[in-house]
Amino acid sequence: MAQTSSTQELEHPRNRLHRTRNRWLAAIAVVAGIFVVALGITAEYVARHAGPLLRSSVVATLSARFHSPVELDSLDVSAVKGLQVHGRGLRIFYLAGPTQPDLKQKLGLPASPMLSVNDFTFRTSLDDLLHLRANIARVDVDGMELHIPPHTGNRVPYVPPPKTRITLTVAKIYCKNVKLVIETARPDKAPLEFVVQNLELTDVGANRPMLYVADVINPKPIGDVHASGHFGPWRGDDPRGTPLDGQYTFTHADLSSIKGVSGMLSSTGQFEGHLSHITIDGTTSTPNFALDVSGHPVPLETKFHAFVDGTTGDTTLDPVEATLLHSPFTAQGTVMSIHGQGHDIALTVDMPRGRIEDLLQLTMKNEPPAMRGAVTLHAKLHIPPGDVRVVQKMQLSGNFHIQNVEFSSATLQDRIDGLSMRAQGKPEDVKVAGSDRKSEVSSDMAVTFSQANAEVLVSSLNYQIPGATVQLDGAYLFNGGVFDLRGHVRTTATASQMVTGWKSTLLKPFDDMFKKNGAGVQLPIQINGANGDFKLGFAMHGADETPQQIEADIKAHREAQRAISQ
Repeated sequence: MAQTSSTQELEHPRNRLHRTRNRWLAAIAVVAGIFVVALGITAEYVARHAGPLLRSSVVATLSARFHSPVELDSLDVSAVKGLQVHGRGLRIFYLAGPTQPDLKQKLGLPASPMLSVNDFTFRTSLDDLLHLRANIARVDVDGMELHIPPHTGNRVPYVPPPKTRITLTVAKIYCKNVKLVIETARPDKAPLEFVVQNLELTDVGANRPMLYVADVINPKPIGDVHASGHFGPWRGDDPRGTPLDGQYTFTHADLSSIKGVSGMLSSTGQFEGHLSHITIDGTTSTPNFALDVSGHPVPLETKFHAFVDGTTGDTTLDPVEATLLHSPFTAQGTVMSIHGQGHDIALTVDMPRGRIEDLLQLTMKNEPPAMRGAVTLHAKLHIPPGDVRVVQKMQLSGNFHIQNVEFSSATLQDRIDGLSMRAQGKPEDVKVAGSDRKSEVSSDMAVTFSQANAEVLVSSLNYQIPGATVQLDGAYLFNGGVFDLRGHVRTTATASQMVTGWKSTLLKPFDDMFKKNGAGVQLPIQINGANGDFKLGFAMHGADETPQQIEADIKAHREAQRAISQ
């Protein structure tokens, strides 16, 4: 018994130490629990009461930045992973221009805010708020509309901003569903509108350019634009003077959104300037460009230098270097924005070293193209606005010269070859040249033309072959591919020299009768047909009709055919 009592006396201090330690641990746990609860209560209290404080700071910061009244419908703070802030209904009324409503109305500016945001969220920390600062790493914005007003020439009056207790700084802003509208003071011009799917702004600051990455939907032709570069610093006194630069890619641009045109366009390039005047250098590629009048897709490549006027929405192209199939050409001119109608395109087109078969491949149904040869072209192109097929509204006038003309139709080429032999006074060679299904003669063609309403009027077609000159005028209708050319053929040989044997002897006394204006023979001639089918022969009447009269004859003939078929 004595031994047992002695052991208990020895263990008693250890048990007492163990019990003391347990009591301390329990006390620490209680204190920690109280601290956590207190921290939670504090965070919730701060979250509940920080809303008004942050709201006033956001309003004051933006008001100071833009010298403008600012409205914010609500701003809520919740203690989720720090402090999460959610704002709704942000409006900044004057990013530039007058800050007084009566002056704004006098200038005819819209009464709506220049910048509005539906929703935005960001996170901050309790420590930041306790130190009256908020270093925000990221702000997420959903639904933003920005209106850039027309230039008024007025400096922005200074409006003292409300005082703020919290300093706000932002590193990045991520936006989606953004609409940018560049207003114009001209009533005949529609504002420029851009729909931005996603916009990322980095290095956000008041006095330095921001880095941006944007995804934009192009309305017509419909396609996706991805751009990145620098924007700013913001010119509060003149927003249109805000600098802008970057690179872009334009992909999946479906040209079928333009009536009468098809193909899939892609483009890359770079731009710089400011919102009122941007210089763009880029390239486009459309491997399957086509007009519905022919339906033959051909590759079209361009390299362009352009200026975009942000005050009017007009674009100046100076120049466009392009290649259609194998034919290089240049174009210069303007693309003007017409309010409520679309765009008015006016270009000067020069093709010094083209191929006529490339142009015919694009514009006519015939396959293969009706002729081949080297072409030089100069023309004025005008495409007015309107929701109709491009070929229907396109206006084209000018002239072209084709060298070494060869017709795809062996039958037509043989007839031209035979005509040339007779015109040279070589009737003995007509049989071979007119039936061997190949070209014997080199010929040139010069044409002056005008096109409108899907109809081409040929005011002068001068066709030179060895021994003869063919002078024609006429009309071609895209709808149906109907054409009619009438005029005269003038030969070097006399009537008797164009035939052999007894016919030559018989005609010799009449040579002087057929001579006219220095030609051995002058005879009326007509070439007409549709969709590649043709007739070549002497014109018994109407050889001296104007292109307009020939056009009227074609239409009258078509109407008569329709009446018969009904």
